[in-house]
Amino acid sequence: MDIPRSALLLGLAGVLPFLWGALTSIAPGLGQMALPFLGPRLIGPFVQLQYGIVILAFMSGVLWGFGTRAGGRQALCYTLSVLPALWAFFATGAGATATALSLIAGFIGLLALDWQFSRWGLTPPWWMSLRILLTALVVISLGLGTQL
Repeated sequence: MDIPRSALLLGLAGVLPFLWGALTSIAPGLGQMALPFLGPRLIGPFVQLQYGIVILAFMSGVLWGFGTRAGGRQALCYTLSVLPALWAFFATGAGATATALSLIAGFIGLLALDWQFSRWGLTPPWWMSLRILLTALVVISLGLGTQL
């Protein structure tokens, strides 16, 4: 199924902070050049980890929106939809590597929730194509950014 161009472009744009964090981790000189302009929060693993927490919370909201169409499964969908945000809140903060591993697990878990919501017919038909692509890029970037 073809992913709408706007969804694809915005989804890929949302991956940029993860890619930037990986790039500035792999090439520390680039991070040092950007440091005076961006500050330490927006380079290396720091940008990835902070942004990853935000994105997991955002994706909880997306799933919540899908849950509004769930009919008799609405309560279950709402319950499942808050899991990524709760994961981001409770499973992060124990150092860069542990947080990256937790975020990787969170994004893989989110993909499983995406699949279930798609299986229930709550997502657009192209949703899983987009989510698999974006999840792969995020997980690879987090792994590279913290050099797992």
